[in-house]
Amino acid sequence: MTDATTITDRATYDRAVEHLGRQRIALPTFAQLASPAGMSAERRARLAGADPDAPDALNLFRVHWYNDSARTGLAEVPAHVVLPEALTGVRAPIIVALGDHFPMIHAHKVLPAYACLVSRLVTGRFDPSRQRALWPSTGNYCRGGVAISRSVGCRGVAILPAGMSEERFQWLERWVIDPGDIVRTPGTESNVREIYDACDALAKDPGNVVLNQFSEFANYLAHYAVTGRALAHVFESVRAKNSSLRLGAFVSASGSAGTLGAGDWLKEHHGAKIVAVEALECPTMLYNGFGEHNIQGIGDKHIPYIHNVTNTDVAVAVSDHATDQLYVLFNDPAGHAHLRERGVSEEVIAALPHFGLSSICNIIASIKTAKTLGLGAQDALVTVATDGAAMYVSEKPKAVLKHFNGRFDGAQAAQTCDRHLQHASSEHVLVMGPEERNRIFNLGYFTWVEQRGVSLAAFEARREQSFWRDLHALLPAWDEMIAAFNRDTGAA
Repeated sequence: MTDATTITDRATYDRAVEHLGRQRIALPTFAQLASPAGMSAERRARLAGADPDAPDALNLFRVHWYNDSARTGLAEVPAHVVLPEALTGVRAPIIVALGDHFPMIHAHKVLPAYACLVSRLVTGRFDPSRQRALWPSTGNYCRGGVAISRSVGCRGVAILPAGMSEERFQWLERWVIDPGDIVRTPGTESNVREIYDACDALAKDPGNVVLNQFSEFANYLAHYAVTGRALAHVFESVRAKNSSLRLGAFVSASGSAGTLGAGDWLKEHHGAKIVAVEALECPTMLYNGFGEHNIQGIGDKHIPYIHNVTNTDVAVAVSDHATDQLYVLFNDPAGHAHLRERGVSEEVIAALPHFGLSSICNIIASIKTAKTLGLGAQDALVTVATDGAAMYVSEKPKAVLKHFNGRFDGAQAAQTCDRHLQHASSEHVLVMGPEERNRIFNLGYFTWVEQRGVSLAAFEARREQSFWRDLHALLPAWDEMIAAFNRDTGAA
């Protein structure tokens, strides 16, 4: 990270300034994304007329959690829903922040994509006029990367497994500049090694720059500063109605582990335990395991470099059988009818389309965590709905055929609700002590030192919490550099 706050290539920096200056593109700081209420009236007025689903540079100022339901204005509190015992079977309220209010991709992965690119732009490590940005991903991050690339007027390349949902590829086909900017790699969700191999081949061309979400600390820092603050605000707004409410845990599927960075913020400010989630079919953290699964967006047979493992308290595994079946329950009239019979409110039922597969995984993991830790009515859990059901419409008929023999009715809705919500087991949950944390941390050696060439000293430094605290100092430094960049472009 020695070059993280210095301009490493002045010529590259100057070309980036000229490129964005010619288009009059201003870049938001991390502080502005964390607290968009401070946005000027003039910028708010301009944003109100901008299409949130277009590759418009104004949408860079919407890459935060405070977009309203129309995604054209600001909400006082980030959009969220509180799941009650009638749905979850546990007394502890589960608070879910809704990620599909983000611009362009309807998913919160556009935030780390912006963070990874802006930190390179202002340090002279990416030339938008000459280079292509490569976005390795299992779906939403590469979509976010393409959206951010288009917004600043450069080419973005999506690199993702061929087996991901049809909706991801349909979106990419509409957004990429050239069809060749979609690179399909072998396999499905957990085939990340194949993505890395494709990036290595493309990176031999100096015109290609890899922005690897699994190892770029900007991903972690964006979620620490922006998502962490937003989730704290959500919890505090819920606690305002119940002053005795405590924040028991923050729950997030690992994936690139970026979102888990919000847990560091929530632990610092509210004492929350940090819960990392993976697929039971690919239980790397729990059992040093491997495998294939369909919880798209998580579980990648390795420990991400930006995962602060030694600050993580609990590891949970969730089966894709549960997420597939609950996706059907949450998006089928028979499922909704059954939930009404259970006493689930219309407000909560109306929120169910905001939950994609990894979102449902987070909810199941929250239930398992509440049971394992013995959390009660005064112990809230906070989690995120990374994206919504719209990104998985093509998965529903597959799930109905696979799990329900082609027909989903009221009886199956009741069985699904009982099995995966009301009576969800607390199996495959590991409350971690120092030995478990170090075991999981050590698994990263094989990816990052042996395969990716990270020095042993750099790898080991991440074991200490002082390393992560020191990282936080990059945020104000980057904000100063973003402000200077905007002055240089004349777009400030």
